[in-house]
Amino acid sequence: MYEIQTTRLLRKVMKDYFAGFRQADKVAWCTSVGPAELLRSFGFEVYFPENHGALLGATRQAGEYIPATVNLGYSGDICSYLTSDIGAFLHQKSPLQTHYGLEGIPQPDLIVYNTNQCREVQDWFNYYAKAFNCPIIGIFPPRHVEEVTDSEVADVSAQFQAMVPLCEATSGRKFDIDKFREVLRLSKEATYLWKEVLATAKNTPAPLNFFDGTVHMGPIVVLRGTQKAKDYYNALLEELRENVRNGAGAVRQEHSRIFWDGMPICGKLRTLADLFIENHSAVVASTYCNSWVFDAFDEKDPFASSAKAYTEIFINRSEDAKVRMLRQMVDAFRIDGVIFHDAKTCFNNSNTRFGLPLRFQQEFDIPVLVIEGDLCDLRFYSEGQTTTKIETFLEQLESLKSVH
Repeated sequence: MYEIQTTRLLRKVMKDYFAGFRQADKVAWCTSVGPAELLRSFGFEVYFPENHGALLGATRQAGEYIPATVNLGYSGDICSYLTSDIGAFLHQKSPLQTHYGLEGIPQPDLIVYNTNQCREVQDWFNYYAKAFNCPIIGIFPPRHVEEVTDSEVADVSAQFQAMVPLCEATSGRKFDIDKFREVLRLSKEATYLWKEVLATAKNTPAPLNFFDGTVHMGPIVVLRGTQKAKDYYNALLEELRENVRNGAGAVRQEHSRIFWDGMPICGKLRTLADLFIENHSAVVASTYCNSWVFDAFDEKDPFASSAKAYTEIFINRSEDAKVRMLRQMVDAFRIDGVIFHDAKTCFNNSNTRFGLPLRFQQEFDIPVLVIEGDLCDLRFYSEGQTTTKIETFLEQLESLKSVH
């Protein structure tokens, strides 16, 4: 059975990351695609509530906690990262207690969010600012952009710079532009390595699939701007390249190559991975894992390049821009079919609501399938129905290949 050996190192890296909060002098909370580098330059240990939401989904605990948040008046069909995370806080429960030995989530000294992903993060993080009586600041970039303009970069860059006085006051440290440049350089180098890791799946057999990628992306989310993240991806990349040389991959005989658009179904990663392997299909690329590839980072101009990198992410682009980006990835990874996940509580990262899958199929003659589910709330997911739809789709792809 194919296994990525670096997964053992990953467990240690993540354990060490969470253990670091026990001795942390100052803790900042940040959205997953937010200005973590600037926070780290002030010496903050950075915590990411979205990562905690994913842990709640992956451990299938989300369903226990979502009702508590709904009882506060939050809708049950908004982000299930939000509803499960706040619900777990209300119950004073966390996977960090059982998996990493922490007393619970680390208490913040500062909370920062960026609405480049969605508006939910603003409501989510403001809830905690009130609960902890903690200072909070938000970044509000332009949304759904076609191409990011210089004026838009200048706007977001100014918002990043406006964070500095609050960071200084909260951390007790003066801003150091050289330290910011150093952290951004490390982040740039780690994100380049992550991009190369994902690119190994262009090979057949692919040494990395989407489901493994959602696990191995942990350090690029929570440890951006550190040497630890860079070291981890150097090790992972070395192993995957060796596997390519040896012809090793999860699916030895790939009958089809799939692109996954949208969020993962966190509580069903192993089940879905096995389903595709059993059907000789490799899910080799995704928009989700590529969300932490930041080509624009440039330590020579840290504020402007950070602003550009965090504004031009896939989730924040126009429909036309998304289609172009999808087409580039489909070509690069030799994709036979695209699966669009309509995550019922993640409107912003579900590209199925305005006809994009059908337009994509008609314009490029690439088969698509829409499946329904959610990132954490498994009440929106039917395993039997989804299995049937996926297996039927994969059979159709094989039939199309035999015709051609």
